[in-house]
Amino acid sequence: MKYLILFALILPGLVQADEQAVLQWSNRVELSVPVSGVVKQVNVNVGDHVRKGQVLLALDSVLFQARVSEIQASFARLTAEQADAKKDLDRVQELYNRTVVATAELDQAKLRMVRADSQLAQAQANLKLQQKNLEDSLLRAPFDGVVIARDAEPGMSVAATLQPQTLLVLGKSGEMTARLYLDAAKIESLKVGQGVSVVTGGKNYSGKIRLLGLEPVKHDGASGYQVDVVFPSKEQLRAGVPATVKLP
Repeated sequence: MKYLILFALILPGLVQADEQAVLQWSNRVELSVPVSGVVKQVNVNVGDHVRKGQVLLALDSVLFQARVSEIQASFARLTAEQADAKKDLDRVQELYNRTVVATAELDQAKLRMVRADSQLAQAQANLKLQQKNLEDSLLRAPFDGVVIARDAEPGMSVAATLQPQTLLVLGKSGEMTARLYLDAAKIESLKVGQGVSVVTGGKNYSGKIRLLGLEPVKHDGASGYQVDVVFPSKEQLRAGVPATVKLP
């Protein structure tokens, strides 16, 4: 026993300290849509695993599609008018060069061309906006993840306000964070990116320190510096589960 104590004093770097932590999602986002409408369908439930880009929820697209079609028709008409204005300007310019028409007529043709260009550009911008609104009526997964919460049902009205309405909550899959709080003396010996071990559910995971807090925060009635350790996991773990982080 004496030799074990002496060995620990000589090589403190080989002795690991067990610190209690709690699992958190490495990336947790509350999802909403930036446009107003009525929920038509919700394609996922809590616990479902989704892929990046997958459509999770869709608003009724009838009005959005109608606006796109309306602007497309207007855009086609204005394109034809611009072509006609260009043709007329070329004709008047040729006559002006031959001193057949006056400067006022040329100026009028140029003004018509400017108006046609302006109206077409405005219609093009409006078309892009309406197409964007149509795309935004679909809520897609921003990354591979698991559905944590579902707060939307078909028929529910969604209002795009300054404070977007949360429809779904998504957590990143395949990765978790073990969060713990340390005093100043312990945190000084750690570095971001440093490898550590996380034990939870009887299994050991290799992780890395992702965050070292710079200000103490209150936690469970005490005060300490937040430390986040991120680690990969093939199993689906749950946030709030206790864990042990083995620090060097």
